[in-house]
Amino acid sequence: MQFSFASATLFVITACSHSIADYQDTDPEFALFEFFEGEVLAWGMLQDRSGQQTRRFEVQIQGEIQGQLLTLTEDFVFDDGEKQQRIWKITARADGTYIGEADDVIGEANGVVSGNALHWQYVLRVPVDDTTYDISFDDWMFRQDDKRMFNVATMSKFGVNVGKVTLFFEKQE
Repeated sequence: MQFSFASATLFVITACSHSIADYQDTDPEFALFEFFEGEVLAWGMLQDRSGQQTRRFEVQIQGEIQGQLLTLTEDFVFDDGEKQQRIWKITARADGTYIGEADDVIGEANGVVSGNALHWQYVLRVPVDDTTYDISFDDWMFRQDDKRMFNVATMSKFGVNVGKVTLFFEKQE
């Protein structure tokens, strides 16, 4: 049996990737609607593909639940003073997965929960100077406790890593 470079590459990629099922026995349970109902504060940073921090930001999030629909109003303030707002409409499906929509999301975001983790994937239309770019986001959110959550998102274009977003969330009383 020959061990080719392609086989070695596939082995390394497979060995390094993780699945949402890897978190099935972790606590606390990731309850998306419960965590985001009410006021949540967040802060984070953007990094380019080399890991250099390019922007910092804070987010005030207000969540409202109506049946199987969670509406998140996110108000961003960046370190350069820029302000943005994104309003997510997230629907809980009967199979335990989630779909989400926002004005700057292309198509639908799709998410699945297992244990303390949410894996959320979508394409975001990002304005840069006089143009826009459609950037794929591969989000991993991890519930720390009743009040805190971490989020790491890899951003890619045409399958090439272009940066990372790191966020910390804290539920308010």
